[in-house]
Amino acid sequence: MKSQQVTIQNDQGFHVRPAQLFVQESNKFASHIKLTTEANNTVDGKSILGLMTLGLAQGSKVTIEAEGADEDQALAALVALVESKFGEA
Repeated sequence: MKSQQVTIQNDQGFHVRPAQLFVQESNKFASHIKLTTEANNTVDGKSILGLMTLGLAQGSKVTIEAEGADEDQALAALVALVESKFGEA
């Protein structure tokens, strides 16, 4: 299992569009993807409903975990997506 903590940088937090992009990217990989908040709430990274229930605001820290045959690639892609602010300015 690989994991890395990231910070949500978007002004509006982890709203619907970033959640959709995260799920789309997660589903490109066979690995199981999880997100865990600082309050130890864990959701499936391939579930938009699960991601939306986290209510992540700007500055929130989450840990992305990937476990499976392509875990290195999955984690790198998802961290890059979050760090790119999901393409938002």
